[in-house]
Amino acid sequence: MATLYNIHPKTPQPRDVEAVKDALRQGAIMLYPTDTVYAIGCDLTAKSAIKQVRQLKQLANDKPLTFLCSSLSNIANYAHVSDPAYRIIKHLIPGPYTFLLPATKSVPKLVLNPKRRTSGIRVPNSPLCKALIEAIDNPIISTSALSIARNSTEDDTEALSKAELFDRMEKLVDVIVDNDSELSYQVSTILDLTGSTPLITRKGLGWQDAVEWGAEL
Repeated sequence: MATLYNIHPKTPQPRDVEAVKDALRQGAIMLYPTDTVYAIGCDLTAKSAIKQVRQLKQLANDKPLTFLCSSLSNIANYAHVSDPAYRIIKHLIPGPYTFLLPATKSVPKLVLNPKRRTSGIRVPNSPLCKALIEAIDNPIISTSALSIARNSTEDDTEALSKAELFDRMEKLVDVIVDNDSELSYQVSTILDLTGSTPLITRKGLGWQDAVEWGAEL
């Protein structure tokens, strides 16, 4: 049974953030809200937890996992950021964007696309996520929990309540974080920044702003 923490979305309580941090450092898997959808995640350095996340998502090893960083300088520790990538990231973070970037050696192989050696990185507009990242002093894996929670007979158009999401996930994760926000189904915009021109490979929240700052469709 997962441990539930109700944490304020704008002013996260330090005591609860510390408790979640301790759990993540011990290899816990967490269900938590981002500025887009509810995600499951773990400490980027917890290999056994990452393997469990992959199993829950039924992801093949060649499918990269997205992770959250706290800032642009934090991204630079885990990705090679070109000048064009730097310019657009600077204007779009924090926000609902996933940036595909060439990874540095600091990114575990379990997270990478092994052929392209790229990873998806986000800096969410979420004080809660930022507090958790800074507390653990590591990026946090972030992959949508909705596909895991759905029954095999349900399709993507069928909405779940947050109560249903929690009920279905409580035996699959170790920690559940609730911030009293409504359940969102709006995904991030994905930008491929591995080339000279930023390319939008998935339209999600804020894609128009990305176009205004130079991204192409």
